[in-house]
Amino acid sequence: MEIVIQAEHLRKTYRSVVAVEDVTLSIRQGEVFGIVGPNGAGKTTTVECMMGLRQPDGGTVRVLGLDPLQQGMELRRRIGVQLQQAALPDRLKVWEALDLYASFYDQPADWSVLLEEWGLADKRNASFASLSGGQRQRLFIALSLINNPELVFLDELTTGLDPQARRATWDHIRAIRKRGTTVVLVTHFMDEAEQLCDRVAIIDRGRIIALDTPRALIHETHPESRVRFTLQNGFDPRLLEQVEGVNRVIRDGDEVTVYGNGPLMARIAVILAEHHIAAPDLRSEQPTLEDVFLTLTGRHIR
Repeated sequence: MEIVIQAEHLRKTYRSVVAVEDVTLSIRQGEVFGIVGPNGAGKTTTVECMMGLRQPDGGTVRVLGLDPLQQGMELRRRIGVQLQQAALPDRLKVWEALDLYASFYDQPADWSVLLEEWGLADKRNASFASLSGGQRQRLFIALSLINNPELVFLDELTTGLDPQARRATWDHIRAIRKRGTTVVLVTHFMDEAEQLCDRVAIIDRGRIIALDTPRALIHETHPESRVRFTLQNGFDPRLLEQVEGVNRVIRDGDEVTVYGNGPLMARIAVILAEHHIAAPDLRSEQPTLEDVFLTLTGRHIR
């Protein structure tokens, strides 16, 4: 499969601050590639180097076979970009923004279709200043697609969206992928990365500390499943440590979490029933990409 982005030993510093220390990765044509990491980990700087918005201090990057700095004009005709922070003139109307951006390209998309796809048709004549945060975000995503890009960069695309709009946006990203467009998705929402991305790179302190499919990252880091329930009737949860498949039992106040493998839920339910414990909130949980993220980067805000 063709490689559309190749970065090798990418490095970027701001005076004494090392934003990106050593990033090497390749992104394949047609995939949704996620970049996640804590605040300040170097995610946005890495992507800005790929887009030609930042000049790296070391390493190389090629996007669609082009040097983002030396061949930036040609590259920008072929990519779409939705930045984490962007703005338009307050009085500019939604349709005017789309029409203006379409005029920059030889073969733009039909912006009236984008209005419909991104739920902005009823805001066609609204000024930018009158839009809500979520509506502005959707407008910027539509603008990033106006040139029918081969590759699109989306930086925190669902920040500010309500749950309904967020799920609708996920469906649109899947539709973009089906058309063959490569998507680079920078996000701090782990469920978003797990649902949408073919592969995910976790960046911390300017380095890639893990890169694989979400399923593989979860299996490698958290092969266990877990069962939770609320303690009651004086039951001693240490009795569960002898159950087949149980690796460890952790009690936090009245909440008990049992980690292990195999048909864990069924085995725990049998023991609780033998001790006449109803445990109505007994539930099984599978590890998620968020568990991987917290394990690899730590739980403390830096």
